[in-house]
Parts: sequence; structure tokens; C-alpha cells
Amino acid sequence: MATKIRLQRKGRKGKAFFHIVVADSRSRRDGRLIEKIGTYNPISDPATIELDIDRAVYWLQTGAQPTNTARNILSYKGALMKKHLLDGVKKGAFNEEEAEKRFNAWLEDRAKAVETKKENIAKAKEDAKKAALDAERKKAEEKIAAEKAALEAEAAAAEAETAEESAPEAEASSEENTTEE
Repeated sequence: MATKIRLQRKGRKGKAFFHIVVADSRSRRDGRLIEKIGTYNPISDPATIELDIDRAVYWLQTGAQPTNTARNILSYKGALMKKHLLDGVKKGAFNEEEAEKRFNAWLEDRAKAVETKKENIAKAKEDAKKAALDAERKKAEEKIAAEKAALEAEAAAAEAETAEESAPEAEASSEENTTEE
């Protein structure tokens, strides 16, 4: 029986969620499975992956072929690395303790990289929020300045109007004063 490590789609429309499963290659995508070895949530940022690495390595060693996406997930979580190291132990390149030590060092490096990525995402969100607030503040200041300029222009126009209205009255009163004399 040819086995595959592949994704089984769950979740609703637009909110995909996947189980990482070992299944007969002839069964349907969401059909019968042999074993569920993990989950994958691509919606979260960064994507959330839970995987039983030991079971994945077992199935890889027994000949299960991962699909492209499943291969990427297994590589990301270190199942392919562990299989590679165990193959080196079988060939006599190094012992099992050395393989475990190398695998744990690789996991620590991977954890640091993921943590750095999460921090960068959080920082980018914070910077974007700050930039949006600054842009909004600048736009509000420009709007206030424009309204202030419009009010000043309106006040100047009203002052000019009152000056024009009072000017003919002043001329008329001065003419009256000269005629009366």
C-alpha cells in the first residue's frame, strides 16, 4: 500500500484549517486516513503548526511520501532533518547521542528565528499604527489651519464690508457739516 503524508482540509469557507495525516494514496483528500500526526493553521500570522515529529519520522522511514506542502511543513518543523540524522546513524557516520545533540541545536536555532519573525511582525504592526496616527494628526492639523485661514478671510471680508458701509456715511456726514456752515 502506497502511503502519503498530506493535508486534510477542515474549517469553513475562507477559513481553512488542515490536519496533517498519513493516508493511502488512493483515498480521497478528506477521506479515510491511517493516522493524524499534526495540524496546520495558515490563517494565523505566522502560521501555526503542531506536529508529532517522532511519528512523522517513523512514517518517513517506512516509506510514506509527503506532498509538496507537507514536505515544506515537515522541513520547517525538523522532521526531515531528524530523519536525515537518523539515516546518518544507520550508516555509522556518528552515534545517536550526536544526532540528538545536532537536532536539539537545530531546534534552538529555529525557535530563535521564529521568535525574531514574530517580533518583527509585531514591530511592523506598531510602526504602521504609529504612521497612520501621525498621518491622521497631520491631516487634522491641516484641516484646522485651513478652517482658521477661512475664518480669518471671512472676518477680513466682513471688516472690509463694514468699512465700505461706514465710509459713505462718513462722507455724507462730512458733506452735511460743510453745507450747514
